[in-house]
Amino acid sequence: MKKIGLVGGISWVSTLNYYKFINEGVNAKLGGLNAAECIIYSLNFGDIQAQGWMNSFGLLLNACEHLKNSGADRIVLCANTAHLFADRLQDTLKLPIIHIGTETAKAIQKAGFKRAGLIGTKFTMEMDFYKNKLEEYGLEVLTPEHQETRDYIQHTVKDELGVGLINPETKVRYISIVEELIVRGAECIILGCTEIPLLLSQDDFTIPVFDTTKIHCEAIVEYIVS
Repeated sequence: MKKIGLVGGISWVSTLNYYKFINEGVNAKLGGLNAAECIIYSLNFGDIQAQGWMNSFGLLLNACEHLKNSGADRIVLCANTAHLFADRLQDTLKLPIIHIGTETAKAIQKAGFKRAGLIGTKFTMEMDFYKNKLEEYGLEVLTPEHQETRDYIQHTVKDELGVGLINPETKVRYISIVEELIVRGAECIILGCTEIPLLLSQDDFTIPVFDTTKIHCEAIVEYIVS
């Protein structure tokens, strides 16, 4: 098996799912008592919030360097927003990163969709680092139109989902936001933040939902057992 290095803690809540899904996937492939050989560097999310995402390259690089020095064959960033620095980290480390945006784009392309609605942190929705990966695969990306809506998602991801708080009122609002994307022509929905699947799932919608956490983990498992 290949050894994977996970940069987690962003947030610890979703890192739990990474560890669970990856080990379940490896065991499903190999059976018996087999599980993933992996190393987790769990960052203090409070440090990232204190510095701001735009100033957090050094924190992520330090985590990745520890994983590389521990023998990781590939790096995984356990957050969509952390991929803001994915290309720069990969170039600096000279070690491949399994990119969550690329794997999501491949899954949507394989399913035959062209226009995807995206919800995630405001960085993921507003900046190009994530949408560009999707557009490279011929996808048109729709995000919530209003700044107030994007700010609301950012606030609830950070202050509710990021600490494991599931608020039924927030779920109702999220469903309404997604329904607006569907009205605008979204053929499928990307849950583009690893905390959002704690709140929303395929059961909440009639059009296909792409859970980036699960897609990422499936790609990681395929690499580990390759």
